[in-house]
Amino acid sequence: MGRLYLAIQLFDDSLFSQLQDGAAQSPRRRLNHNIHSDLSDPVQRLFITLMPDSYVRPHRHSQSDKWEFFLMLEGTASFVIFSQEGEVLARHTLCAQGPLRGLEIPPGTWHSVVALEQPATFLEVKQGPYQALSAEDMANWAPAEGEPEVQAFLQRLKGCQVGDKFNG
Repeated sequence: MGRLYLAIQLFDDSLFSQLQDGAAQSPRRRLNHNIHSDLSDPVQRLFITLMPDSYVRPHRHSQSDKWEFFLMLEGTASFVIFSQEGEVLARHTLCAQGPLRGLEIPPGTWHSVVALEQPATFLEVKQGPYQALSAEDMANWAPAEGEPEVQAFLQRLKGCQVGDKFNG
């Protein structure tokens, strides 16, 4: 019985403050806290905090079982869904205060996420084990992290609407 008690994990305000402070200090301007114990676990569960100037390159998870579930805990973020050619198909803005707080992205869906005015923290749940993205799963019409075009691309991403094209 004592062993079960030791396995319980609690997530309090200090964890979320640490995530926000760490994201603010991170060169990538984001930070995650894994809840799962190993990258080989069959279900990956993590908290992620994004600063408003963090760039998540549009990508997909091409494996047929790699769905992703997101639930907003603090702040507001937009999840942008693209066609393979870089056209915006949908934009869903999640806010911790509602009305839209979560979404699930099916496998093979091109997407990105941007925090809006404030840092945004969400819970992500996805099928494991962890697999790094391949070059084919990164949008070739979007700049790679660190490239000079990233800031202009990020600003376009924050204001994009359905029908906008990022491939030219």
